Amino acid sequence: MLQHALEYAKETLNPLDAFWHITQLFAPAWAVAALLAGGAKLVWRRDLKSTPWRRLALWGAAGGSLAVVAALVLTGHDGKMLGYGLMLLGVSLPQWWLMMRR
Repeated sequence: MLQHALEYAKETLNPLDAFWHITQLFAPAWAVAALLAGGAKLVWRRDLKSTPWRRLALWGAAGGSLAVVAALVLTGHDGKMLGYGLMLLGVSLPQWWLMMRR
Protein backbone atom coordinates (compact mmCIF):
# COMPACT_ATOMS: atom_id res chain seq x y z
CA MET A 1 0.00 0.00 0.00
CA LEU A 2 2.75 2.43 0.93
CA GLN A 3 4.67 1.54 -2.23
CA HIS A 4 1.59 2.31 -4.31
CA ALA A 5 1.23 5.70 -2.60
CA LEU A 6 4.89 6.55 -3.29
CA GLU A 7 4.52 5.62 -6.97
CA TYR A 8 1.38 7.75 -7.23
CA ALA A 9 3.16 10.68 -5.58
CA LYS A 10 6.03 10.44 -8.06
CA GLU A 11 3.62 10.64 -10.97
CA THR A 12 1.38 13.47 -9.73
CA LEU A 13 3.29 15.75 -7.32
CA ASN A 14 5.58 18.55 -8.37
CA PRO A 15 8.25 19.65 -5.87
CA LEU A 16 6.11 22.45 -4.39
CA ASP A 17 3.15 20.13 -3.91
CA ALA A 18 5.42 17.56 -2.28
CA PHE A 19 6.78 20.22 0.09
CA TRP A 20 3.27 21.22 1.20
CA HIS A 21 2.19 17.59 1.49
CA ILE A 22 5.09 16.77 3.81
CA THR A 23 4.62 19.99 5.79
CA GLN A 24 0.94 19.22 6.35
CA LEU A 25 1.79 15.68 7.41
CA PHE A 26 3.95 16.96 10.27
CA ALA A 27 2.03 20.16 11.13
CA PRO A 28 -0.28 18.55 13.72
CA ALA A 29 2.68 17.12 15.64
CA TRP A 30 4.51 20.45 15.59
CA ALA A 31 1.42 22.39 16.66
CA VAL A 32 0.62 20.00 19.52
CA ALA A 33 4.25 20.11 20.65
CA ALA A 34 4.23 23.92 20.73
CA LEU A 35 0.91 24.06 22.59
CA LEU A 36 1.96 21.41 25.09
CA ALA A 37 5.27 23.17 25.74
CA GLY A 38 3.46 26.46 26.33
CA GLY A 39 0.92 24.82 28.62
CA ALA A 40 3.62 23.05 30.60
CA LYS A 41 5.52 26.32 31.03
CA LEU A 42 2.33 27.94 32.37
CA VAL A 43 1.27 25.14 34.71
CA TRP A 44 4.71 24.23 36.07
CA ARG A 45 6.11 27.75 36.02
CA ARG A 46 8.60 27.33 38.86
CA ASP A 47 9.71 23.81 37.96
CA LEU A 48 10.37 24.65 34.30
CA LYS A 49 11.79 28.12 34.84
CA SER A 50 15.26 27.10 33.68
CA THR A 51 14.01 25.00 30.72
CA PRO A 52 13.46 27.13 27.62
CA TRP A 53 10.11 26.82 25.81
CA ARG A 54 11.96 26.21 22.55
CA ARG A 55 13.72 23.14 23.97
CA LEU A 56 10.44 21.61 25.14
CA ALA A 57 8.77 22.35 21.82
CA LEU A 58 11.62 21.02 19.67
CA TRP A 59 11.93 17.76 21.61
CA GLY A 60 8.17 17.31 21.45
CA ALA A 61 8.10 18.06 17.71
CA ALA A 62 10.90 15.57 17.08
CA GLY A 63 9.12 12.84 19.04
CA GLY A 64 5.82 13.63 17.36
CA SER A 65 7.41 13.57 13.91
CA LEU A 66 8.95 10.16 14.56
CA ALA A 67 5.59 8.90 15.80
CA VAL A 68 3.83 10.20 12.66
CA VAL A 69 6.32 8.35 10.47
CA ALA A 70 5.93 5.19 12.57
CA ALA A 71 2.14 5.40 12.32
CA LEU A 72 2.35 5.89 8.56
CA VAL A 73 4.54 2.81 8.25
CA LEU A 74 2.34 0.73 10.57
CA THR A 75 -1.04 1.67 9.14
CA GLY A 76 -0.16 2.72 5.60
CA HIS A 77 -2.42 5.78 5.93
CA ASP A 78 -2.36 9.18 7.54
CA GLY A 79 -5.25 10.27 9.74
CA LYS A 80 -5.97 7.03 11.59
CA MET A 81 -6.80 7.19 15.30
CA LEU A 82 -3.82 4.95 16.05
CA GLY A 83 -1.62 7.49 14.32
CA TYR A 84 -2.98 10.37 16.35
CA GLY A 85 -2.54 8.37 19.54
CA LEU A 86 1.06 7.60 18.66
CA MET A 87 1.61 11.27 17.78
CA LEU A 88 0.34 12.38 21.19
CA LEU A 89 2.52 9.80 22.90
CA GLY A 90 5.51 10.85 20.78
CA VAL A 91 4.99 14.53 21.65
CA SER A 92 4.35 14.07 25.35
CA LEU A 93 7.05 11.53 26.26
CA PRO A 94 10.07 13.73 25.43
CA GLN A 95 8.52 16.69 27.24
CA TRP A 96 7.71 14.53 30.25
CA TRP A 97 11.28 13.23 30.26
CA LEU A 98 12.67 16.78 30.18
CA MET A 99 10.40 17.75 33.06
CA MET A 100 11.39 14.73 35.15
CA ARG A 101 15.08 15.51 34.76
CA ARG A 102 14.56 18.69 36.78
